[in-house]
Amino acid sequence: MVEPASVAPPAPEHRPPPAPGRWDRGWRGELGRLLEIVALVGLVVTQPLLDVLGRSPDFFLFHRADPAQILLLLALVTVLPTVAVALLGALSRLAGRTARALTHTALVGLLVVALAVQVGRHVTPLRGVPLLLVAVLAGVAGAATHRRWRAPGRVLRLAAAGPVAFVALFLFASPTSAVVLPRGDGGTAGTAQGSAVHPPVVMLILDELPLVSLLGTDGKIDAGRYPHFAELAAGSTWYRNSTGVSGWTPNALPAMLTGRYPAKPVAPHYSQYPDNIFTAFGGLYDIRAEESITRLCPPSRCEQPVTPEQGLGVLVRETGKLLGRVAGPTESAVDPEDSYREQTRAEAGLDAAEPVPADPTFRWDSLDDNQPARFTSFLAGLKPTNRPTLHFLHLLMPHSPWAYLPSGARYDAPEDLPNDGAGWVDLARQRHLAQLGYTDRLIGETLRTLRANGLYEQALVVVTADHGVSFRPGAQGRGMDAIKAAAGEVAWVPTFVKEPRQQTGRVDDRNWEHVDLLPTVADEAGVRLPWRVDGRSARQTPRTDGTKHFYDRPGEPVTFPGGVPAPPPLPTPHPLVGTEVRAGPAAGSARVADLAAFTATDPDTGTLPALVWGDVPDRIPDGTLLAVAVNGRIGAVVPVVPADPGGRRFAALLADDKLFHAGTNQLDVFQVATDGTLRRLALS
Repeated sequence: MVEPASVAPPAPEHRPPPAPGRWDRGWRGELGRLLEIVALVGLVVTQPLLDVLGRSPDFFLFHRADPAQILLLLALVTVLPTVAVALLGALSRLAGRTARALTHTALVGLLVVALAVQVGRHVTPLRGVPLLLVAVLAGVAGAATHRRWRAPGRVLRLAAAGPVAFVALFLFASPTSAVVLPRGDGGTAGTAQGSAVHPPVVMLILDELPLVSLLGTDGKIDAGRYPHFAELAAGSTWYRNSTGVSGWTPNALPAMLTGRYPAKPVAPHYSQYPDNIFTAFGGLYDIRAEESITRLCPPSRCEQPVTPEQGLGVLVRETGKLLGRVAGPTESAVDPEDSYREQTRAEAGLDAAEPVPADPTFRWDSLDDNQPARFTSFLAGLKPTNRPTLHFLHLLMPHSPWAYLPSGARYDAPEDLPNDGAGWVDLARQRHLAQLGYTDRLIGETLRTLRANGLYEQALVVVTADHGVSFRPGAQGRGMDAIKAAAGEVAWVPTFVKEPRQQTGRVDDRNWEHVDLLPTVADEAGVRLPWRVDGRSARQTPRTDGTKHFYDRPGEPVTFPGGVPAPPPLPTPHPLVGTEVRAGPAAGSARVADLAAFTATDPDTGTLPALVWGDVPDRIPDGTLLAVAVNGRIGAVVPVVPADPGGRRFAALLADDKLFHAGTNQLDVFQVATDGTLRRLALS
């Protein structure tokens, strides 16, 4: 049989690899678009927010945010805006590929506009509408470039790694990292100095209080305006030549409580300052500490039950406000620290403190509701105990935002009123002095409580402030300009130390710097500090050198000569203030904010419309005086000031609460002519 010939198998056919399907192309395109959105939102939202929040650990400390809340806020800041923008683009795909492409281009253009606004604020003098117009042009150009060429998209996709880097810097390299990921739990406890007796220690640290604000023309405490500060001085040692070491609480307060000058910019947190008064006293004393924008007392030493408004909600709300400020085309006139407003006792829902004497105008139980919650808790703890106790309170008074009259009544004010410039700096100082009047009442309540509870005689009582503030025109605030122009207002602060069983007051004009506070308190309390300090105890020989050291930035001291500063003259009231006025001829019009508050005033709430603000038409010249009257009596005379971003505004503080009564109050604003004639302005 003949076998059939073998047949070779056919050679395999060589075909090109299959082209990506429509689904693959769509998936890759969507991923690329997402990465571009991630990059742009990271530059517009994530980076500026984390940069500011990373340098502001005091924001989280004030709101008592725990690490879990901060991490959740971090996730929201990083993820939520990106998801929202990306989802908007993805939904447009339902209308087709062309609509999806156009929507993505439009989103890229809008994000470039937002980025251009932020960059423009940093590198150009443009603000407001001009900056916005330039940013829109940049956005249009960016969108067109992105649509025409592939290179911009590729660059953006590489830049999508940026948010990861921003988060890493926030968590591991920023000052706030110590609050998110604390390391350590305080330093070594101090030991007893021989057989020393350990008296109760009461420390009240006020904030933003210049010494000169308390002084009369004779250089003494103005007892007429501040009777309780004068009472305190009459029974304690007043270190009149006392200066803080920084104008910023996160630097100033740690220096006071560690005895060391500020060396580096770190969070005011126990993990960064393990050696402080709370750790030193913790072995011998019980600690009852109420801090505000620091967290120097570690959890092993004390907990702080009274807090301001806290939780994720307030963190998100305040972060949203911050984004509006950093992303807007105009400069924000709001000092971020002005958001650190002490909650009142009523807002915190605390039980009423002990009653205080009746006020001739308002119900004192309502004013007691206005008392800061942290102060109420501090007073409640001022009781004798079997074990030595350190009672500590840092209270943001009379620090801005200014909201109190000397009586304790509160008033509302817009956030964006300027503090510097013609007319505004005078108003800022008036509001500061009014709030200082209320702070004086808190000092009186502290002394009364100490005496009523039997602590005053035996306790070491310390009252001081961390820094002052300048109200010098052109140099308002606490920065270097203020230091150079008005060091006497920024650096010098009141410092009173009442030793146990001290009966009479005395004045000590040694060169006191606030690094001297801890060694002085430790010596008086019989506690030996286990670390070296830069300060000098008041029990030691005074410094022979009168030089003062001040740190606008940690590790960079500036120096200036010492000497008790002379107080600036008090504002001279206009002769019309306090006089009765009758209806005069009409002269024009003005707009007043919250005019309705005068039609239903209820003093029992403890709140008054004591700040009157509004705007006037252009025909009223700058510098024109306006007289503001309530119920026929003039309470303030203020000038019309040049226009600012808020318009041609005026504002007047009616600090005398006796101008008001329950029910309807008549508000009048008069234009004061050069001959003294008053012409009524119609109000709307």
